[in-house]
Amino acid sequence: MARQLRAEQTRATIVGAAADLFDRRGYESTSLSEIVAHAGVTKGALYFHFAAKEDLAHAIMEIQSTTSRRLATELAARGYTALESLMRLTFGMARLCEEGPVLRAGLRLAAGGVPVRPPLPHPFTEWREIATSRLLDAVRQSDVHPDIDVASVAHTLVCSIVGTRLVSGALEPAGRQPRRLAEMWHILIRGMVPVTRRARYVTLAARLERETPTA
Repeated sequence: MARQLRAEQTRATIVGAAADLFDRRGYESTSLSEIVAHAGVTKGALYFHFAAKEDLAHAIMEIQSTTSRRLATELAARGYTALESLMRLTFGMARLCEEGPVLRAGLRLAAGGVPVRPPLPHPFTEWREIATSRLLDAVRQSDVHPDIDVASVAHTLVCSIVGTRLVSGALEPAGRQPRRLAEMWHILIRGMVPVTRRARYVTLAARLERETPTA
């Protein structure tokens, strides 16, 4: 049992070190030797868990997928409206991105065109599917106009989140992220939420911005 625990801890250390380097330097610019040095492990330990750099990228994107799906499921079970659940999901993922490098690296890997191995879905595809499901429910709950193109809005939402993260990450301090998310939601709310329900969600966006910790 102790040996298995040490192996799991070593694997987590290697994944964390790789994620940190992928996030800061990029996938192509990071070598396995640099990951070994950054993790403080031997090459043998790395190769015991990962045969190639691609395996590390896949492990990071697996964690990203599991995290986003788990958070989406948890929020859906708390009794929020579908739209509130979706809004909380976006701010929740932003918070988790600031807590460690793995999700940030996962986003950079996905945006950088690193291949995703089936059956793991591409992160952007998975996020669009989650957004589509929540938006369809929001239409049924009369929180979103029934005549909107849900697929188009879901696609735009994912593009906005990814673009906001990448552009703001390059130009602004991390602490600006919640503000940018709130601004994105203000625009979307005014375009798709009926007038009688907008105040609730505009207020929610402002509250989620305040409640989201920044680095």
